Amino acid sequence: MKKIILLLSLFVFTSAVAKMSDEDKSKALDCVGIYMANYFLPSGEEFEYSMKEKSISTVKVLKTYALEIGIPEKDWDEGVNQAVDKHYGSKYDKAKTDQCHSFVEALVPNGAERVKKVIQTLY
Repeated sequence: MKKIILLLSLFVFTSAVAKMSDEDKSKALDCVGIYMANYFLPSGEEFEYSMKEKSISTVKVLKTYALEIGIPEKDWDEGVNQAVDKHYGSKYDKAKTDQCHSFVEALVPNGAERVKKVIQTLY
């Protein structure tokens, strides 16, 4: 009886795990492309170093979250490659970057805190 209850509660818990809609996944991957473009800005582009830190840290948080909710790593990485190809070499766009920050903070549970923790591990 205990095993049945344990199995049922495990099933209920795993079905309650958050999922990412196709629209959110597409937006998240687009943001990853923007963040990676920020990290690899062409020479001569003006930026604040903290923006690069936040960009690369947010990429890590998004991948971790995608894997946590069950997106296969291979699928995520393929989407990242396409997004990076789309945005690589583009100029820094503060408005787009800020929109991505807001999106990630709303999408990922404790998103802002998770990004801050990753930033702190960079040094």
